[in-house]
Amino acid sequence: MQRYFTNEKKESLFYLNLKDTHHITKVMRLREGDLIEVVYQRQAYECKIVKMENQIVVEPIHVIAQEQRNFGEVTLIIPLLKEQKMDYILQKATELGVDEIRIIETERSVVKWNAKKEDKKRERWATILKEASEQSKRLTIPILHPVVKINDLTDLEGTKMICSTREVKNNVKLFLQNHAKYDKMFIAVGPEGGFTLQEENAFIEKGFTPVTLGKNILRVETVPLFCLSVLMYEYME
Repeated sequence: MQRYFTNEKKESLFYLNLKDTHHITKVMRLREGDLIEVVYQRQAYECKIVKMENQIVVEPIHVIAQEQRNFGEVTLIIPLLKEQKMDYILQKATELGVDEIRIIETERSVVKWNAKKEDKKRERWATILKEASEQSKRLTIPILHPVVKINDLTDLEGTKMICSTREVKNNVKLFLQNHAKYDKMFIAVGPEGGFTLQEENAFIEKGFTPVTLGKNILRVETVPLFCLSVLMYEYME
């Protein structure tokens, strides 16, 4: 059953946005009386379509899921990347349960941030996050923060690690053993070629611990997915 998100509720009915209305009518070709799943305020409902004119209106039948967390929130800090790699990370990180994503400009980033295209880029990224959340049956959509420089990163209270190509002893397994419980985890991932020494030191000054992921050097799009997979395995009940 297809899942959609909504923030609009009037009385006992949910109202879907225009993009979802188009998807339901033109792609899924559903009709009044058909059932879909709708997430509202971190609860998923089985719903019946009751109106299909300018905006899809659905009536909730019963709750089918509500949020239950086994571990703390996870924020990925990733560099600007080429479109295909960025899209891949956003999609797969969402499937693996990331809560927030912060994108940073780095010295070795191949892509340079164009503020004039920010609205268009963010709209594209938001669509990817929403669709991945629906596909993976999540109850939330990851929060996407504005693109900033490393020195402009703020609100970093929590457990923090930076994936380092220089660190050789403190691996991710040891790091998690020393941080068995956390409310919020920040994971910083560098661009192709890794962070410069100056950038890594900037993260260390912000309280990040350098961590090695092993002997093999992973591609930049592999690193965040590896880290999220390890967290999911480690804390899964």
